[in-house]
Amino acid sequence: MGTDTLGIIGIGAFGEFILPHLSAHFKTKIYDKLRKPKDLEKIAKKSKSKSVTRLKDLCDSDVILIATPVKTFEDIVKQIKPHLRKGQLVVDVGSVKELPAKILKKHLPAGVDIIGLHPLFGPQSGKHGIKGLNITVCNVRGKRNAKLINFFKKKLGLNVIEATPTEHDKELAYVQGLTHLIGKVFVGLNLDPFKQTTKTYELLKQMVEMVRYDSDELFRTIERDNAYTANAKRDFFDAVKKLEKKLAKTK
Repeated sequence: MGTDTLGIIGIGAFGEFILPHLSAHFKTKIYDKLRKPKDLEKIAKKSKSKSVTRLKDLCDSDVILIATPVKTFEDIVKQIKPHLRKGQLVVDVGSVKELPAKILKKHLPAGVDIIGLHPLFGPQSGKHGIKGLNITVCNVRGKRNAKLINFFKKKLGLNVIEATPTEHDKELAYVQGLTHLIGKVFVGLNLDPFKQTTKTYELLKQMVEMVRYDSDELFRTIERDNAYTANAKRDFFDAVKKLEKKLAKTK
């Protein structure tokens, strides 16, 4: 990418998962005030990264990746703002793109480039490797997106999809909003294992297992922080009601 230092803010489930893939290509620093220092040190050592205890010490990185929950995102952006310089690139990897883009454009200095990323995979779907998986790139400000796309394709083997933040959120309201909703409903049913299953049911089980252990924070982000998910859910439940009425009709 033409840069060699990367700072990752937020070493939760996704941050820890993606770290080895990125630290193989960058000199990496990590920070997470919610993790115990000794735990971060272990994670950093394993991935040949450096753990820092002050956010300021990470802000000299060429690329800063924010992987924190939406509820703390704006506060983090405000904290790093005074320490940024012209020419740096700040990216976020959240499941929604409009809201982070607005926050980053509002607070970051004009000379700092901004790109929204959404890796369309996670610890479960990417546990056997990420090559060939999808990632969405939303260029918000600057001209670094071409280099970033090339890095994802050539170095990580990802399939890159370019979209605006609005295009992303409108599609993901259905792609994630409905699938995670259905998955969580099945988790809540707490069904006993069945011996008699079909291929379609087995595929449904795979989908359920991919979302079963997602955090409540991620689920809330997908369902509440995407401005278009409410419409997607309304369409879904309207379709269910229509189907129920059709089944209730007598011949």
